[in-house]
Amino acid sequence: MKASTIRWYSFSLSLFLLSLTMMTSGCGYNRIQGLDEDAKASWSEVLNQYQRRADLIPNLVSTVKGYAKHESETLEKVIAARAKATQITVDAKTLTPEAVKAVQAAQGELSQALGRLMVISEQYPQLKANENFRDLQSQLEGTENRIAVARKRYIETVAEYNKLVRFFPTNLTAKFLLHAELKESFTVEEAAKKVPEVKF
Repeated sequence: MKASTIRWYSFSLSLFLLSLTMMTSGCGYNRIQGLDEDAKASWSEVLNQYQRRADLIPNLVSTVKGYAKHESETLEKVIAARAKATQITVDAKTLTPEAVKAVQAAQGELSQALGRLMVISEQYPQLKANENFRDLQSQLEGTENRIAVARKRYIETVAEYNKLVRFFPTNLTAKFLLHAELKESFTVEEAAKKVPEVKF
């Protein structure tokens, strides 16, 4: 084989590899994959914070029960809402629009029940003065803030991912190479808008 032919093949191969690199970097493959992983991690953090809140509730209910025994209906609603919320387990691999809505609905019911519990606690000065109750309130408030931050991160990551799945030319990669679907995000439910505002 002549040296000029070898040089030509070498040049052609280099040109092909350069073109391939430029095409794959512009197709969004790695970016879509990265955002998919980010969305899964963000979802796991949302669930982690929901679990943290669920873990605080038994002690909170127990403390309130000691001071407000005749508020048993409200306490039972909190316990039932917690049980329902913790029964729904959706990991990042089984994340469907229906699953996100189910988690959101259950957590919304739990938020409403906790809101009613906190409103009732205002009627009991001795309960409000209890150090354990104040500590639990503080932890719950911090957890609610963490939930808000985790949900915001998840929403932002999903929005970025969905843009890549829908926008040209990355939508071609998403559709034909990855078979990627749009991800479901959180929405504001009507019931959530009616949750009483609670100042801790």
